[in-house]
Parts: sequence; structure tokens; C-alpha cells
Amino acid sequence: MAKKTLTSEDRDLFRRSIGKVRLVKSDKVLLNKDNNPKPYPKPLSTDVSGHLSGPAAIDIENVGLEDSLSFIAPGLQNNVLKKLRRGFFSLDAEIDLHGLTSSAAKKQLLHFLHDCAETGCRCVHIVHGKGYRSADNHPVLKNNLNLWLRQHKDVQAFCSAPPKDGGTGAVFVLLQLAKKYSHYSDAES
Repeated sequence: MAKKTLTSEDRDLFRRSIGKVRLVKSDKVLLNKDNNPKPYPKPLSTDVSGHLSGPAAIDIENVGLEDSLSFIAPGLQNNVLKKLRRGFFSLDAEIDLHGLTSSAAKKQLLHFLHDCAETGCRCVHIVHGKGYRSADNHPVLKNNLNLWLRQHKDVQAFCSAPPKDGGTGAVFVLLQLAKKYSHYSDAES
């Protein structure tokens, strides 16, 4: 790389722009005890288990490996589910739960849905796996997710994803907007 030669005009311009310079006599910094940062409180942990409503044993059929999932909350039009299946809603977040135990997956799912609802995510992608490694070809996580999503207070609808996004091993979930984001839905309609 060639060394740049500065003209006297450039050198003068540089000196004028940096201003007056003084020599640093000491390169040691004295730490003052008075300038410690102020402590801040730990964020309160939210109880996300309270987001599941309804009875723990909703009467739903168990689904198999290749069965697709779908649900729409009472009071919503079927067009919402059709739009969700066709990818009308853009994906705002995604989580991969397959390979986790049931309790770990539930904990991560509840925290994920809570965070998504708080940040204004409308449509999320959840990968749960098909359950090929489950005993008796009975997909445990898929069936649990089917139940948990139906019980969650922020879930309006969900359906199995198209094959390019995981097929019957993933779901698209439509979340209810938090009250602080409700003005966005007014603008869309």
C-alpha cells in the first residue's frame, strides 16, 4: 500500500479541525470510589405458568407422527386459519423445541410466548419435531404442544406448517396482540 502524501493545505485543515492539543503527562488512571455505578434492581421474574388457562385435561384426540394440527379460538373466523396456513402473516420469531424433555419444552415455550406477546410478535414458528424417536411412535411433544397451545391465553390460532417450514413437525401460531400494540391492528383493518 502506497503511503499518502499530504499537501500543506490538508495538513493545515487537519490541525484546524482537531484544535489545540496538550501532552499527556501520566498514563495512569486514578479510580475514585465515589464514581461507582448506581445499582439497579433485578428484573422481576414473571410467572409464565399462569398463562395457561382452562382445565389441564381438555378432551382432544392424540395425534400421530404425520397428523397435522390446527386450532382456532372461539369467536374467530375460519378465514384467519386459512390465512395462517397460506402464510399471510409474516413470521416474527421462531423456536426449536424438538429433542427437549416435556418439562423443559413447556418452560421454554411459555417464556417464548410471553416474550413474543410482550414485544408485539403476531405470528411465530414453533418446531416441535415429528416424534420419530418416541416410544410406540407416539409423539409426546407434539401432543403436549397441541394441548398447551389450546390452553394458552395469548394463542388465537395455530396450524401445522407447510412442508418447507417443517411440515407436521412444526406449527405456525397466531398470537393476540398485547393491549399496548392494539393500535397496530386498527391500522391493518
